[in-house]
Amino acid sequence: MTSLKFKTTVVLAALCLLLSASNGLAANATDQMKGTIENILSVLQDSSLKGSDKQEERRAKIREAIGKRFDFTEMAKRSLGKHWKKRSPAERKEFAELFADLIEGSYIEKIENYSDEKVIYGNEQVKNNKSKVKTKIISSKGTEISVQYKLLNRSNDYWRVYDIVVEGVSLVSNYRTQFGKSLSSSSYAELVDKLRSKVN
Repeated sequence: MTSLKFKTTVVLAALCLLLSASNGLAANATDQMKGTIENILSVLQDSSLKGSDKQEERRAKIREAIGKRFDFTEMAKRSLGKHWKKRSPAERKEFAELFADLIEGSYIEKIENYSDEKVIYGNEQVKNNKSKVKTKIISSKGTEISVQYKLLNRSNDYWRVYDIVVEGVSLVSNYRTQFGKSLSSSSYAELVDKLRSKVN
């Protein structure tokens, strides 16, 4: 009886370890994304950071949280598509920085309108070094918006966002289409000038 109990305990313990290890791997990107989102929400909910006079400080904290999780260089590369290869290292750096300013400005402006929406986390899909974290934003009126984050794990299990899909529409694909149209009728320099005018 003792032997049977011991074996059962060992089997259960081993099963628990396997499950926790499996869940740890599967939820890694979700946990990290959740941490970033909660960090941003805590800034938005901080009463000491509310008001127009605190906008600069509030946005700086949000930008810091976004910058740690979003891989803007990868997003810029994918958004520019085939035209990225033609650019020099200096041009790529400048374009990535402008793209980051563009996304951060747009993203921050939208999330500043946060009014107690709930974020629900769905199943995560992991394949090699890529992960898809599915979420739903539910408003106080019950409206649901599906948001999927696509992340890359480059090293040390640190996941960074390279695309956002809102209601089935990819941010990267959307910009790639816009940039492609722009470059088909005008120069790269003109595209960069347009980006500068939008972020300044």
